[in-house]
Amino acid sequence: MVTSIILINAERTKINEVAEQIAGLDGISEVYSVSGNYDLIAIARVTSNEELADLVTKKLLGINSILKSETMLAFKAFSRHDLETMFQIGME
Repeated sequence: MVTSIILINAERTKINEVAEQIAGLDGISEVYSVSGNYDLIAIARVTSNEELADLVTKKLLGINSILKSETMLAFKAFSRHDLETMFQIGME
């Protein structure tokens, strides 16, 4: 599984529309509207780098109201839930 975080700037009047279009794409698991330097953050979970490349360079490119995007590849996931489970071992 390949997970990536996609930071997106969109036309101000089209942010909600862009978010809905992105959320409807195969491979996108979540889209968040956020404060700060970006308007939206999308989480992509796909099976291969090739699938990620297709998502970013073809499918996202087809959404005209996206002004800029930056894609970050996740190397490793850390989950508070997993850490809590690990520390509870032997405490029953």
